[in-house]
Amino acid sequence: MKKKNLINLIRYHEEKNEAAFRTEALEVAKYFYDTGDNLVADYIMGLLSDANVFIPQGERFNLNFFQKVEIGNSRLPLPSDITNDIYGIINAVNHNVGINKFLFEGPPGTGKTESVKQIARILSRELYSVDFSSIIDSKMGQTQKNMTEVFSEIKMLPNPDRVIILFDEIDAIAMDRINSRDIREMGRVTSSILKELDNLDARVLFVATTNLYKNLDKALTRRFDAIVNFDRYSRDDLLDISEAILNEYLPRFEKAGRDIKLFRKIMNLLTNIPYPGELKNIIRTSLAFSEPNSEFDYLKRLYSAVLLQEKMKELSIKELKDKGFTVRDIEKITGVPKSNISRKLKGDGNE
Repeated sequence: MKKKNLINLIRYHEEKNEAAFRTEALEVAKYFYDTGDNLVADYIMGLLSDANVFIPQGERFNLNFFQKVEIGNSRLPLPSDITNDIYGIINAVNHNVGINKFLFEGPPGTGKTESVKQIARILSRELYSVDFSSIIDSKMGQTQKNMTEVFSEIKMLPNPDRVIILFDEIDAIAMDRINSRDIREMGRVTSSILKELDNLDARVLFVATTNLYKNLDKALTRRFDAIVNFDRYSRDDLLDISEAILNEYLPRFEKAGRDIKLFRKIMNLLTNIPYPGELKNIIRTSLAFSEPNSEFDYLKRLYSAVLLQEKMKELSIKELKDKGFTVRDIEKITGVPKSNISRKLKGDGNE
């Protein structure tokens, strides 16, 4: 971190310039990410996300086609490349130069929607998601009319610089006009979206997500100022993220023991480690279902969940030993006493 960062933080704090303070704090967090100190960077991001910032509570917009999204405080860890792109979006909004339309693409569970919530927390904006079920209508032409009304509601927002509009899974409504089965209806809807995006107020932060990027109309994807690919997880990224998820939930279970080495050995049994959304469910469920007075029962349950994921039968004691598990590790995840494990490994018993 450079001296100017520290000086700027103090100056912006004294000037009560919150936007500039947050931008500078993000630069500091990015510095620590770039230098490999992820713990400090995550701590700074956590402070920014959890800060008691001003979000207008007195205004509730009358939006027929939108649902207000509760942002909460939970964060889904991301690889550094994606994190840097999120920083870039926040910087672009703070620069106020008309960069305001972003597309997040990637498989389910990669953190697209959670990242939008993170951006909303940091920018102190309320988040509204379009309800596509209320837009799509079997009556000819009605879907297009509804989509036009959606953007009319956005235009009527009294404070467009205080909200984020989310089109979650935009592929539900804006598929490729050339390959769409109902080219006339879907073509009109997609054309309507294109026109409205061209005329969107630059103060509105517009984010769309998709699991089917290749199926989107190319004219639509060109309307976005930036496209962020969330399918950029290495195996090491997913192992680190699984550990971060465990560290988030573990303190809530008073008698649960901490054994990160064993935890990572169990996760390494997976041929393909799931994306963060599914990882979160596996780890959280293992902890929640564990015996309250059993220190490492959650690891035993996690081991069972991993075997189920891999469609494997339970590994023998010798197989576990060959995969790098210690006698104490094997005791924790199988419940077999160490003395019995040692005898079996020495060939004094039958497996």
